[in-house]
Amino acid sequence: MGVIETLILTTFIAGVVGTGLGGLIGAMLQKDSNRAVSLLLSFAGGVMLSVVSFDLVTEAIETHVGVLTVIASIAIGVAVIYALNNWIDRRTNPQVPHIDANHPQTADDLDELIHSNHLEQHIANQDNKMELFIAGVVMAGAIALHNVPEGMTIGASYISNGGVMGSAALVLAILIGLHNIPEGMAISVPLISGGMSKPKAVLITALSGVSTILGALLGYMIGDIGALGLALSLGFASGAMLYVVFGEILPQAILMYHSKLPAFSAIFGMLVGLFIIFY
Repeated sequence: MGVIETLILTTFIAGVVGTGLGGLIGAMLQKDSNRAVSLLLSFAGGVMLSVVSFDLVTEAIETHVGVLTVIASIAIGVAVIYALNNWIDRRTNPQVPHIDANHPQTADDLDELIHSNHLEQHIANQDNKMELFIAGVVMAGAIALHNVPEGMTIGASYISNGGVMGSAALVLAILIGLHNIPEGMAISVPLISGGMSKPKAVLITALSGVSTILGALLGYMIGDIGALGLALSLGFASGAMLYVVFGEILPQAILMYHSKLPAFSAIFGMLVGLFIIFY
């Protein structure tokens, strides 16, 4: 199997299969556990943080294009994902009754993070098909904003290792697949609650993970340009993931389960990440 085929297969399993599995679980149970999801997200966030900070950023610096270039690419990754997420939030949050001035300034549940609550509200209001379609597109865009940078970290790590599936890329793929399971549950449950058949809801949920593959290919192609391209790919993907971890995953994990355990789970994840990278 060639380099690109291996990359596509790996991210297909992480993105499409992981999200689809979550959709299937959601269809069967039609519920989730805030405690379990919180600890899973914080653990995955900790490992991702460790891999990004101690592997991807280090490799970006080792391209010798200059530390300022790496810092700039990380900052751009953070800024782009934040700006796009903020734009979607400002356009959709006013349409959801429970998100008001007293609500935390970040998502406190998975359905808010991927805007499936926005779609669910339109379904509850029995809005016309066009409004439902637009709400579905918004949800797909929100999911893509998380999956594309996740895929980029795999693709960038892959190319930095000479086109070989190294431990960092493999671990990221596994973690992203695990992270996508509760995300898939958050997608399928409101779709089914709105009257969609379970098989169709699971299929749509699985297809939402395709953007992970696109992100991986993007990270790989940019990184394949040369030293500067590799540094930019690693830096941008790292910045995007740092925002997702610090701006969304960890705050959401703590809000979903008010306890010290999400913090300890994230720290444990970081230690596991260090073990994987350097052992």
